[in-house]
Amino acid sequence: MEKSNDSLDYGFILVGFSDRPKLEMVLFIVNFILYSVAVLGNSTIILLCILDPRLHTPMYFFLANLSFLDLCFSTSCIPQMLVNLWGPDKTISYAGCIVQLFSFLSVGGIECILLAVMAYDRYAAICKPLHYMVIMHPQLCLQLVAVAWGSGLVNAIVMAPLTMTLSRCGRRRVNHFLCEMPALIKMACVDARPVEMLAFAFAILIVLLPLTLILVSYGYIAIAVLRIKSAAGRWKAFNTCSSHLTVVSLFYGSIIYMYMQPGNSSSQDQGKFLTLFYNLVTPMLNPLIYTLRNKEVKGALKKVLGRQ
Repeated sequence: MEKSNDSLDYGFILVGFSDRPKLEMVLFIVNFILYSVAVLGNSTIILLCILDPRLHTPMYFFLANLSFLDLCFSTSCIPQMLVNLWGPDKTISYAGCIVQLFSFLSVGGIECILLAVMAYDRYAAICKPLHYMVIMHPQLCLQLVAVAWGSGLVNAIVMAPLTMTLSRCGRRRVNHFLCEMPALIKMACVDARPVEMLAFAFAILIVLLPLTLILVSYGYIAIAVLRIKSAAGRWKAFNTCSSHLTVVSLFYGSIIYMYMQPGNSSSQDQGKFLTLFYNLVTPMLNPLIYTLRNKEVKGALKKVLGRQ
């Protein structure tokens, strides 16, 4: 497989939403606001988890990692998209495209597995409360996060070079606002089915397998909650899991709808807006979900602001 000299010399053209010029400025304003909120919210969560000793627990260790991943997820593509929305220049360098693709594949994979790790943490907290700190000891937490990061990086290390080295016969127009793997594969002028099959196999391992573990964990959690006799106890257990369950639903819902369906069943525009949703809206909502529904995080925020 060979690289296109045009791509190497001039990079790619991100078509994005250029076919709707009246929409571009609206998208620029909305995305700039959402991105600013996402950066502020996730940075705040990370700082709170570092500064407040009450948040030095496994749950908030994982939450800080999730916030860092959300920052990386959004920052890997949104600034470039804002530049392209602002002016007539829609290009991205070849190196920039590689960075976007690698970041997208690695961070997305890491986040899928980290959400499964967080579900296991909630299972241990609710189903094994007396042994929680023994089960979720610091070494295990570090090992679980290392597995998540390692798996995501392996996915990117394998798939990014295979995708970028597909021959495109001089084609430079990417029908998306970022260098996303499906859009780049569609540009290939050679048989890309082996790459697509490998990508599907990784999707099963990195998307569906963690989702199965999440569902199993919440199955056990539901059984444990139903066994709690007091309404107050059931509500407390539900409130402990509701934030994570909401985040999982938002993230996995959009990912599965995008990647685990036949390629021609949705329009290009629908795909772009769905990608925008889990690249920007979900990272923006995550800190709000955890802050608004969590007394410990709100208490840490008031303490840092000097109101407590």
